[in-house]
Amino acid sequence: MTGHHDLRSTEDAITQRLGGLNIDFEAMWAVSNIYRASASIRNHFERTVLRDTGLTWTGFVVMWVVWIWGESETRHVAAEAGISKGTLTGVTKTLESYRYVRRSPHPTDRRRVMLALTPPGERLMRTLFPDFNREEAFVVKDLDGEQRRALAAALRTIVRHLETS
Repeated sequence: MTGHHDLRSTEDAITQRLGGLNIDFEAMWAVSNIYRASASIRNHFERTVLRDTGLTWTGFVVMWVVWIWGESETRHVAAEAGISKGTLTGVTKTLESYRYVRRSPHPTDRRRVMLALTPPGERLMRTLFPDFNREEAFVVKDLDGEQRRALAAALRTIVRHLETS
């Protein structure tokens, strides 16, 4: 295998390798391209808007969840961020070292842990998110408004299907 392959050459190689199998190529292309788009978007954001913050994509998503929902139990933050509780523990330690979040015991059950943004974390999200959103607009700039709405609707349909399965 030699280095990175572009989308077209990857799809051609897959078609060649799997052409004799009875598989749903349309489903495979859809899911494969969701994955590739997601990875490309994540890498783009980490190389651009997140680069100077010390945040990874996952760190940003954790902060986003807590920013939107306010102080929350760590198990809920992990679920909303789509990560394991173990991954959240490591991310939280890093975010605490930057003084962006704080952990505290649950008010009624000290076995559970709450997560909240600190004032510096709140300030970072308020100043960072407009730049983040400009990069979101850049990512989808080649899609018109109708295509953006259709893409968002299609992805919502997939998420709802998986959440209710």
